[in-house]
Amino acid sequence: MNSEARRELQALEAIAGDERITQRRLSTELGIALGLTNLYLKRLVRKGYVKCINLQSNRIRYLITPTGLAEKTRLTYEFVEYSMSLYGNVRQHLRRVLAPLASGERKRVAIYGCGEAAELAYISILELGLDLVAVFDEHPNGTFLGHPVLGVREHESTPFDVLVVATFDTSQDLTERLAGIGVPPGKLVTLREGGPAGNRPTGGRRSSSAPQ
Repeated sequence: MNSEARRELQALEAIAGDERITQRRLSTELGIALGLTNLYLKRLVRKGYVKCINLQSNRIRYLITPTGLAEKTRLTYEFVEYSMSLYGNVRQHLRRVLAPLASGERKRVAIYGCGEAAELAYISILELGLDLVAVFDEHPNGTFLGHPVLGVREHESTPFDVLVVATFDTSQDLTERLAGIGVPPGKLVTLREGGPAGNRPTGGRRSSSAPQ
């Protein structure tokens, strides 16, 4: 499922769940600009998924149509299938990449991120008998599965052998940013193939495929 379809599903779910939703609130839920939200709504109306009802001169109600409900159901099934496939591939990839650590002396693993992707990484770490020594995030707040969330710049005072970059999105920009603040590229592992260091922990040595 591409990002466009996911956003369309999010919009339909939000409108179906709150018939009083405003463009501004929908903008916040989708994480996009207000002007772009307006364009999305117009497209949903053109497709027949949503209809507008003018309540006042400055107030519009958005209602999902039967066609929109059918499309939401279709996208939901598509998203579930996509998620199951993604989770399976990520879990298999992490087990393959992190397995060498389980049989060696370097077993200290850290995670960057606190979302669903991080939970999946955490499961793989536990299955392999590795030690989760730290959880980092750009905006540290509270705990993650019992572990305090640290600011990412605290990596300098926290010893670890591998840092799993836990995001389902394209992670190249993020890995480059982490390398830019001093995280050795050879210690970075992404959730998908083709990440830095070929996704193979190298004990801090720079790989030819690492960000330069």
